[in-house]
Amino acid sequence: MIKMNLPNKLTVLRVLLVPVFILVLLLSNKTDIGFFRTLPLIIFVVAAITDTLDGYIARKHKLITDFGKFMDPLADKLLVCAALICFVEIKYISSWIVVLIISREFIISGFRMLAASKGITIAANMWGKIKTVVQMILVIVILCDFANIFRFLGVFITPLIVLTIILTVVSAATYILDNKKVIKNM
Repeated sequence: MIKMNLPNKLTVLRVLLVPVFILVLLLSNKTDIGFFRTLPLIIFVVAAITDTLDGYIARKHKLITDFGKFMDPLADKLLVCAALICFVEIKYISSWIVVLIISREFIISGFRMLAASKGITIAANMWGKIKTVVQMILVIVILCDFANIFRFLGVFITPLIVLTIILTVVSAATYILDNKKVIKNM
């Protein structure tokens, strides 16, 4: 039975917000009405805040569960990857960048499954956490540009994309190098 404490509920909420975000973003791309172009930003920020809150509450109140350990990073990946894929659709980011980012997620998830099959748990490391934060900031900056608010932030899109690419590669490499024992015994 899944223990649905508050952090787990926030994680589930984030997962449920993903299809809502996709629908609203793609529909709002067809309008110039300011509020409708701002709505995807609001939904994404709410979802991103649930990511911060669920971890904080779980640690502070000792409400960490296996469900949360599994679903929280998955919810983050779903949210960010959904946004990036939509950005390819609406011509805000090149597809090769999104393929690189999603490939990293599949590789590290596969690596973690291989480790788990050997009884090894690979915890999130600093580089992976920084990568996720930068990805979320990138999405928010792109959504601000999309909504025509805080347009000055648009100058940060390219540097944030470059930083995201670097962190994607560095975080993947550190996960693998720090846990090469998983590969040695294959």
